[in-house]
Amino acid sequence: MRSIDVKGSVRAIAERSSDQAKALKAIRKNNGVPCVLYGGGENVHFTVPADGLRNLVYTPHIYTVNLSIDGKEVKAIMKDIQFHPVKDTILHVDFYQINEEKPIVMEVPVQLEGLAEGVKAGGKLALQMRKLKVKALYTAIPEKLIINVSHLALGKTIKVGELNYEGLELLNAKEAVVCAVKLTRAARGAAAAAASGK
Repeated sequence: MRSIDVKGSVRAIAERSSDQAKALKAIRKNNGVPCVLYGGGENVHFTVPADGLRNLVYTPHIYTVNLSIDGKEVKAIMKDIQFHPVKDTILHVDFYQINEEKPIVMEVPVQLEGLAEGVKAGGKLALQMRKLKVKALYTAIPEKLIINVSHLALGKTIKVGELNYEGLELLNAKEAVVCAVKLTRAARGAAAAAASGK
């Protein structure tokens, strides 16, 4: 998995919620993003410049994050992110500290490989789940989950329960459809013609 450096600075937490809301508003006004680091015992509240998160957030790749908070180095993953409902700016990010001996949960992009039999027959390949949730030691998590679809016939699907990756536990529902070869009008016409002997 790729890694990326993110620098931040610790922020104080106000006791009153009204003061806390004002402080968060001031951080965002100054182009900062309030963040929290979980998983290392005591939660760490810190701020990162919005520009410092751009390459981590606006990308199809997944990363381990080399967090530097006031000079203290921590390895983490991005756990959750909140966007402004209108402006689409980043409002808040949660990070989770990696322990090399404990499994972590994260979403990994899916990549389909091969030319499906059903596509050759005129069907259309549809990717229904772009990411799958996995649980594993961070060293075992790949950048992408490769799925070979060569054998996939017309009208057939690949479900989560049919997939197996060494060292990874897939957490999505076993019956969830990852990809399918859907019948197109042309494929239906060809099938009907073949059935009627034309």
